[in-house]
Amino acid sequence: MVTLEIKNNIAWVTLDRAEKQNALHLAMFLELDKIIKVLRKNTKLRAVILSGMGDHFCSGLDVKSIVKKPLSIFRLLFKWMPGNPNLVQRVSLAWKTLPVPVIAVINGHCFGAGLHIALGADYRIATPTAKLAIMESKWGLCPDMGTGVLLPALIQQDKLWLFTSQGTPINVETAKEYGLISDIHTDTAKAVQDLLDTLLTRSPDALAAIKKVNNSAYSANRRKVLRQETWCQIRLLLNKNTRTAMYNAQAQQSKAYKERSKW
Repeated sequence: MVTLEIKNNIAWVTLDRAEKQNALHLAMFLELDKIIKVLRKNTKLRAVILSGMGDHFCSGLDVKSIVKKPLSIFRLLFKWMPGNPNLVQRVSLAWKTLPVPVIAVINGHCFGAGLHIALGADYRIATPTAKLAIMESKWGLCPDMGTGVLLPALIQQDKLWLFTSQGTPINVETAKEYGLISDIHTDTAKAVQDLLDTLLTRSPDALAAIKKVNNSAYSANRRKVLRQETWCQIRLLLNKNTRTAMYNAQAQQSKAYKERSKW
């Protein structure tokens, strides 16, 4: 479901479930986590290209497959310490720990969990027809895949609030204006190759050092943010209004919400 191919010291990581718009189930999270660990040990590696098979990058979480197996939710969210990243947070944040450039190529739908993963890349190239969305609010939840750490370096707070609270797709022009997309190209393969042609002329140690320094410069209080993400999500998963939101999203109806809990 996730493929890894290394050619000329370039790793091509592909979400490979095109018939489901590359929607993510538990096994794909586990595969991504394993692949990142493998890549981190490869000292010959020069860059990583992250993409989705077919017409879409990723339509988000495969909700039906997760709901069918409640244990999956536990495996996705479990962590030993509150400030440590859990599985869903690792597959977004861990791209930043790789000492090589990570380039995400976005086409079609890049929604929910798919966008969280893409935001972990160092550079994002999108096709003109791509659409982006963070979808958790539609289900009565909050974003919890580690992008609370990543997004403040990319997007202004008012736009971040609007984007995450509305949960509706935006086009690439708006996404680039917000800072979510680095560049827009019709021929993404050429754009990637042009970028690699420059990066591969640079010292791999220089690139690793630059990435390390930049990550430090733009980092938030990581442990505090991760702890807050997970704690809020657990509270929401146990909240009556979350069940109402999920009902409304599936039934396309507007069942009334109860009074807000104390936050």
